Amino acid sequence: MAVLVASMESLFTPLMSGDQFRYAYNNVAAHSHQHVVAGHTSCLDSDVEDDDDLTEDLVQAWKWSIGAKRHGCKHYRRRCKIRAPCCNEIFDCRHCHNDAKNINEKDDKKRHEIDRHLVEKVICSLCEHEQNVQQVCENCGVCMGEFFCDKCKFFDDDTSKQQYHCDKCGICRTGGRENFFHCDRCGCCYSTQLREGHTCVEKSMHQDCPVCMEYLFDSLLDITVLPCGHTLHLECLQDMHKHFQYNCPLCNKSVCDMSSVWKQIDQEIEATQMPEDQNRMVWILCNDCGSTSEVQYHIVGQKCASCPSYNTRLTEIPNSLSS
Repeated sequence: MAVLVASMESLFTPLMSGDQFRYAYNNVAAHSHQHVVAGHTSCLDSDVEDDDDLTEDLVQAWKWSIGAKRHGCKHYRRRCKIRAPCCNEIFDCRHCHNDAKNINEKDDKKRHEIDRHLVEKVICSLCEHEQNVQQVCENCGVCMGEFFCDKCKFFDDDTSKQQYHCDKCGICRTGGRENFFHCDRCGCCYSTQLREGHTCVEKSMHQDCPVCMEYLFDSLLDITVLPCGHTLHLECLQDMHKHFQYNCPLCNKSVCDMSSVWKQIDQEIEATQMPEDQNRMVWILCNDCGSTSEVQYHIVGQKCASCPSYNTRLTEIPNSLSS
């Protein structure tokens, strides 16, 4: 089952040591003087200006890369911490705050979560300077996150996630902007694979996962869209399959192609005769196509009269036929 919903949230990536920086500078500077006439002991003025620019660029690149991917927490690699506006305490990220102040907080009255958009102060992890939210530390010049979103106050050094900000979602997503589109009715970013063929369910992402009950919209876990349009964590869906559960937890429609299973049930019913005293007709409702039909009862299962599905349940006779 493919991941079909965008999940929440390069210059010089490798860190250069002082020796590496000096080697890089000397090597580039040496090549920049190759055009000087042999025996000439001075450079042209333009050469000096070029060297100054080169030095400044290298120094800036060195500062930008210091500590990259060496700081942060289990949630993000970043070179800053945040001061929570709600409790004025310092945390590595908003998830660390929520773990400490909500999930692990025993006192219900003290439980709370941070609003990412209200963060105003960050602390550089290298020089410990506290400042307004910005990408580059105003004190030491270090980049505090290669990906930076000033709307979400979000920093991350791991750009392989292909982060992007969705204005309609109001938060940052991962997976690459070109690979997702925002569905206004569903209220979330979905894979471009679903642009023409997915079933829209109003605000389907603005709810809890029906299996683990975690809020889906800003979940860090991979999320998948079922054929019926409902959503849940991909991991939760895989757990359902391990327990032979193939129905949507919300509407009971089949979550995958069950045609091979229906054929096996056909064969089993054909090979299993029912006792004569159980030869009766019953009304069933098909969870897959939604039709109601009267069929012969069988202990193995009741097949829908309108489609090949055995994903049915017993129901009452329709009101239109009861009178």
